[in-house]
Amino acid sequence: MKRSMFLFLCLLPFQIFAQDLNGTVEKISEAEAKAALNRLAVIMNDNTGNYDLKYHRLELDVNPEMAFISGDVTSYFEAKEDLTQVVFELTGNMTVSNVTQNGTSLEFDQNDNDEVVITLPETQLMGTLDSLTISYSGNPVSSGFGSFEQSTHNGNPIIWTLSEPYGAKGWWPCKQDLIDKIDSVDVYLTTPTFNPNSLENIAVANGLEISQEINGDEKTTRFKHKYPIPAYLIAIAVTNYEVYNHTVENNGSPFEIVNYVYPENLATAQAQTPVTVDIMNLFTDLFEEYPFANEKYGHAQFGWGGGMEHTTVSFMGGFNRGLIAHELAHQWYGDKVTCGSWKDIWINEGFATYLAGLVIEDFDGNSPFITWKQNRINSITSLPDGAVYIPDADTLSVNRVFSSRLSYNKGAMVLHMLRKKLGETDFYQGMRDFLVDDDLAYGYAKTPDFQNIMEAASGEDLTEFFNDWIYNEGYPTYNISVDQISPTVVEINIGQTQSHESVSFFEAPVPIRLVGAEGEILDVVLDNSENNQTFTESITFNVTDVFFDPESDLISKNNTISLGIEESLQSAFQLYPNPSKKTIYLKKPESLQVDEIKVYNALGQHVLSSNWSESLDISKLSAGVLFIKIHSNRGVITKTVLKN
Repeated sequence: MKRSMFLFLCLLPFQIFAQDLNGTVEKISEAEAKAALNRLAVIMNDNTGNYDLKYHRLELDVNPEMAFISGDVTSYFEAKEDLTQVVFELTGNMTVSNVTQNGTSLEFDQNDNDEVVITLPETQLMGTLDSLTISYSGNPVSSGFGSFEQSTHNGNPIIWTLSEPYGAKGWWPCKQDLIDKIDSVDVYLTTPTFNPNSLENIAVANGLEISQEINGDEKTTRFKHKYPIPAYLIAIAVTNYEVYNHTVENNGSPFEIVNYVYPENLATAQAQTPVTVDIMNLFTDLFEEYPFANEKYGHAQFGWGGGMEHTTVSFMGGFNRGLIAHELAHQWYGDKVTCGSWKDIWINEGFATYLAGLVIEDFDGNSPFITWKQNRINSITSLPDGAVYIPDADTLSVNRVFSSRLSYNKGAMVLHMLRKKLGETDFYQGMRDFLVDDDLAYGYAKTPDFQNIMEAASGEDLTEFFNDWIYNEGYPTYNISVDQISPTVVEINIGQTQSHESVSFFEAPVPIRLVGAEGEILDVVLDNSENNQTFTESITFNVTDVFFDPESDLISKNNTISLGIEESLQSAFQLYPNPSKKTIYLKKPESLQVDEIKVYNALGQHVLSSNWSESLDISKLSAGVLFIKIHSNRGVITKTVLKN
């Protein structure tokens, strides 16, 4: 008996939600890249590193009809060294009119480096807490996906902000880094009560809405956020929103999911957003209680097709399930624990992408989850290079930082591979420990922090895993050889090549499925620690088929499996074109006699049979991976083709 298989990890037929999420990841990464365009190159300001921010009070006047903002920002800060001056960041299009401390005006200089340099009246000693208020106004510079946008929807004006990564200084005086989170924030938004169409303006910001006060034709809405937050996650929006809530039970302490939606999209949104409660409950069960349960979670619709995970209120371009899951996931990974540098952006984006995949696994079942994983793998392996961790040279490249292939998809699949390596108990324990660590919770984390947490949870040394799959580039291609040396024993040899020279060998658990003539199945996971490694497995049936990585748990591409068939025959039988939409052509050696051709889909269902022919019509078959089994006088040869 001789048999071979050439496996491609290719795009399978989409399940509805897997398709939705696959497109969502691309939209999210593209939109976030556009949002960061021309702002990622901003270098963190060393002049703001000598104080620790404790509190901001933003008292802002905004009108959704105008790209203009004015107000006062009061900041409480503790000196990390003796201070004679303090620096805040603010772009030059914004004009500071006054800086006061305890009612006294201070000297300040607004320079060309987007700095407000404030001279203190006396030295503020290290460890001393003090405050000051900056009064300012201006037309925030914004074009395309800017940090402050003024536009319209259905004829109604709207303003909204999106500050990732360094856009906050475009509309308020702040400190931008990935070191110092602000301990708490109050936001007071004063707006016209009604817009020109006599529709009520509704203001949105982080945290819990405390009050609304009407004063003539103006309304002031106050929000209070009492959790640590970086400047780039503070956000505001104002337009004629319709507002409705969903309640999360939260173990007897319910809180509200508040939805701020354009009136013209209200019916659609009301049909889509209830799933947020179910996703919230899933993440709570897997990880921990929603990190900001004392305030709220919410969605605020705004003017582009992706989303942005502002703490306690994600700004949403739409309300499909994949986008809801991704942005909600960020409240744990991205907002509670935030990447400590843009090199570690996968801690935000890879984690959120994987959690959205877990929604598919839990809500839709294993088959759609396999499809989701295959789609990630196809994206990752579409090019031979690329690491999850971003090297120094690429930190100013917007497309590299927000690469859907690497920061999102590869980051997500590496998490999945870590789950398979450690097992369910240790993996989820480590993910929970990462959220509650005293040095990381409501703070910043870098990749070594995550490695240390996962090692502590599992008791394993993960240096090799992180080096191979996170810090270095590429993916493996496997050559699997299976021989049944007796009725009860099989030998499996695993050879490997690498797509990129940065990795000499990828260590990973390798899943193999052995199948018998009567449908018997034996799944083995082989701890592949060296090249051309041979494993011996006990078995109770005659092996007639072998499948590599049947659940798509491993990043790899162009893998081959041989089961007692010589390589010359395997390579001599040709099938082309691959991929194909309508017709595939088959070419065999003259000595090979073919009795029958059978075609199976990725679920193992028999979908087509044919006598020998040099062409095979697959036009009526569903798109996805097809297994072509050629029954010959020298055994059954299995080939794989992608049907477009």
